[in-house]
Amino acid sequence: MAEAGYVLLEDGRQLGGECMGAPGLALGEVVFNTSMTGYQEVLTDPSYAGQIVTMTYPLIGNYGVNDRDQESAKPQVAGLLVRELARRHSNWRAQESLEAYLTRHGVVGLTGLDTRTLTRHIRSAGAMRAAIAPAELARDQVLARILDHPRMEGLDLTGQVTTPEVYEVAAVGPERFQVLAYDFGVKHHSLELLAARGCRVTTLPARTPARAVLEQEPDGLFLSNGPGDPEAVEHALETIRLAAGQGIPVFGICLGHQLVARAFGGGTFKLLYGHRGGNHPVRRLEDGAVEITSQNHGFAVRAGAGTSVEGAPSLEVTHLNLNDGTIEGLAHRELPVFSVQYHPEAAPGPHDSRYLFDRFVSALKKAGGES
Repeated sequence: MAEAGYVLLEDGRQLGGECMGAPGLALGEVVFNTSMTGYQEVLTDPSYAGQIVTMTYPLIGNYGVNDRDQESAKPQVAGLLVRELARRHSNWRAQESLEAYLTRHGVVGLTGLDTRTLTRHIRSAGAMRAAIAPAELARDQVLARILDHPRMEGLDLTGQVTTPEVYEVAAVGPERFQVLAYDFGVKHHSLELLAARGCRVTTLPARTPARAVLEQEPDGLFLSNGPGDPEAVEHALETIRLAAGQGIPVFGICLGHQLVARAFGGGTFKLLYGHRGGNHPVRRLEDGAVEITSQNHGFAVRAGAGTSVEGAPSLEVTHLNLNDGTIEGLAHRELPVFSVQYHPEAAPGPHDSRYLFDRFVSALKKAGGES
């Protein structure tokens, strides 16, 4: 019989369940994701570092896990909460069960939880610090650990998830461009989609200085997703400005998008409960088309009047979230720089936004004088 456990939030809300995965205590910011599939991509997305993820879809683990669906080398979440962990998995690609995977990687989880109640609470009270604990641990003791745990605001977590050293992903087919990718917590699929378009991608540690980037004379600069508070990430801002000023195309996603805003004078703020899931509608302002997007972020860029960015008049808003009106895309009015808040690599999620990788390649061609 599974050991009893509970999740406790910093505001005192407590819900019970059964322990799964690795034993022990997990601390982090509790958030929710509405994706119906793709739990392994969620678990291994470095943007979830420091967070306990609640899956709102009730049955999780039914198709197991495999090496191919990992977005990084290991799970990045602080913990996992599900309504029902599948008792058995079935898929021709599966290599092991979800629980075996969690146990092997030391991830603490809870099943049998009323995830609907928890999600509704987060939607009204906001994402906050929390803990997953076995029932034997006293509530007061766990609450003290939670209140001693740092808040997400002000945290630069990129150093925990970035590559420790430079590595390359070879172009698929003829090599057309050299792209440098800042790894703030990059997902494998982003690099694969660039490589599939003829880009040799050199992936750099998050704190690589501007001089070391520019002396390589890249054809383009890719700014990846990543965890933490964008206001705490000072590195790369100078590189973004200098690269753009030299006419080097810059493409940012998620945290990279927020850093583009900051590099040109903009700011960010923390959303109440964030955007996490595979069905977020975004309007593309240039033609009014609506993209269904995959998202995972707890911060957003501050908007100005009309389609401007507060504090950054050189940037123009290109995409808007249709749920809450927040900024989802930016472009520089003069320089070859654009970014989106969502995840066009679609892992997991729809493929509506993969055209953005083609747009980046078009910018690389134009910058290189190709027709």
